[in-house]
Amino acid sequence: MTSTISPPTPAAAGVRAGRRSVTAAMCACVLVAQSLVAAMNLAIPKIAASGLHPSPAQLLWIVDLYVLVFAGLLIPAGALGDRFGRKGTLLAGLGAFGAGTLLCALAPALPVLMAGRAVSGAGAALLVPATMSVLLHASPPDRRAGAVAAWSTAIGAGGLAGNAGGGLLVQYLPWQGLFLAYVPLALGLLVWVARVAPRVPRQTVALDLPGSALLALGAAALLFGIIEGPGRGWLSAMVLGAFALALVLFAMFVRHGLRAAHPILDPRLFRLPRLRAGSIGIAVTFFGMFALFYVNAQFLQYVKGYSAVQTGAAIVPLALGMMVFTKCGVRGAERFGEARTAGAGLALITAGLLLLSTTDAHASYLLYMVFLVVMSAGAGLAMPTLSHAIVASVPASRSGMGSGLQGAARELGAALGIAVVGTALSVCLASGTGHGAAAATAFTDAMALGYRIAAGVVLVVGITVVSGLRSRAGAGRSGA
Repeated sequence: MTSTISPPTPAAAGVRAGRRSVTAAMCACVLVAQSLVAAMNLAIPKIAASGLHPSPAQLLWIVDLYVLVFAGLLIPAGALGDRFGRKGTLLAGLGAFGAGTLLCALAPALPVLMAGRAVSGAGAALLVPATMSVLLHASPPDRRAGAVAAWSTAIGAGGLAGNAGGGLLVQYLPWQGLFLAYVPLALGLLVWVARVAPRVPRQTVALDLPGSALLALGAAALLFGIIEGPGRGWLSAMVLGAFALALVLFAMFVRHGLRAAHPILDPRLFRLPRLRAGSIGIAVTFFGMFALFYVNAQFLQYVKGYSAVQTGAAIVPLALGMMVFTKCGVRGAERFGEARTAGAGLALITAGLLLLSTTDAHASYLLYMVFLVVMSAGAGLAMPTLSHAIVASVPASRSGMGSGLQGAARELGAALGIAVVGTALSVCLASGTGHGAAAATAFTDAMALGYRIAAGVVLVVGITVVSGLRSRAGAGRSGA
C-alpha cells in the first residue's frame, strides 16, 4: 500500500507566508532600533569635533540618553501595549522613533540633540516590547522558541547594519546625515507593520504611572552619578546626592510594587529563580557588550587610524558571530540546559574583554578579530537562553510585561556598561596629557582598564546567574 503526502493547502501556505511576513517585520523593527546604538558610536569622533563642542560627560549623555530612556520606559511601554493594543503601540513607537531622529538631524545645539535622542529612545521603548508580543501571538506554541531566537538574531544583525551602514554614512556625510537616514526607515517600517501585523487581543492591565516614574527616575539618578562623577568629583554633594536619590527611588519602587494592586512590575516575580537569573544575566551580558561598543569605535579611529568605513567593516565579524552563535545558544539550552549554556556565554564574554584589554596600536587586525569572535560567541550563547528564560517565566496574558522586563534589563545593562567604561576613560585621560603617540598610549591604557573592570563585573555577576539557573533546574528535577 503506497502512502502519499498531500501538498499543503493554499490556506495553510497562506498562513505560513503571513507568519513569515510578521516575523520579518518584527525583526526588522528591532534591527533598526538596535542599529542606531551601534551607528551612534561611529559618529562620536565627528560629533566631538563639531561646532557643538561637547565635553566628555556630554558625549556620554548623547550616547546614553537613548538607552536610558529606552530602558526606563520599556516596562511601562509593555504595559501600554497590553492595555491599549500591541499593534497601535508599535506604530506609535515607530512614529516617535522617526520624529526623534529627525529632531537630532536638525539640532542646532546640544540640548536639542539630547532631546531628540530622548524622543527616539522613547519610540524604541514603545516598539520593542510590542514586537515581541506580536511575534509570540503570531507564532504557534511549538515555534515560539524559534521566534525568540530570530528576534535575538535581529538584535545582532542590528549591530551589523549599524556598523556597516553607519560607517558609510559617517564617512561621506556630516554626522547629521546618520540621523536623517533613519527617518525614511521608520516611515517604511510603519507602512509595513500597518499592513502585516495582526491585532493582538488587549488585556485588562492597569497602568501604574507612579511605579513607572519611580523606575525611570531611579535609573536616571544612578547614571547621572556615574557619568558626572569624574567631572564634578566622586565625593561632591551632587554626585553623592544622585547615588542616594537612586537608592531611595529604587527602594520606593520596590515598596510601591509590593503594595500596589496592579504594579508595573511586581517585585515578588523575582522570587522565581529563572526569571531573576534571566533578568540579571541579560543585564550583565549587555553591560559587557556595550562597554566594548562604546570604546571600540573610538579605539579603531583614534589609535589604529581607521576611517569610519574601515571601522564599521572591522566590527562586522562581531555582529556576524552573534548571528551565527545565537542558533547555537538555542540548541545548547535544549541539549545541555540553560545554566551551562548561559554560563559558557558569560565566561566567553569575560574572556573576550580580558583579551581585548591586551590590544594596542601595534596589534594585528587578525588577532583583534579573533578576540571579537570570542565576545560574539559568548553573546550568541547567552542572549537567546536568558531571553527565553524570562519570557517563559511570565503568564501569556502579561507577555508585554515580560518582554518589557527583558528589554529593560538589556538596555539598563547597556547604559551602565557605556557609563562605567566611559567614566574609566574620562578619569584616566583627564590625568594624562600629550598628543600623537602619547595620546594614543593614554587612550589604550584607559581602554584596557575599562575592559578589565567590565570583565570583573561580568564574571562576578555571571556566577550568580548560573547559580540561579541551576537552582531552578534542581527544583524542576525534584518536583518531577
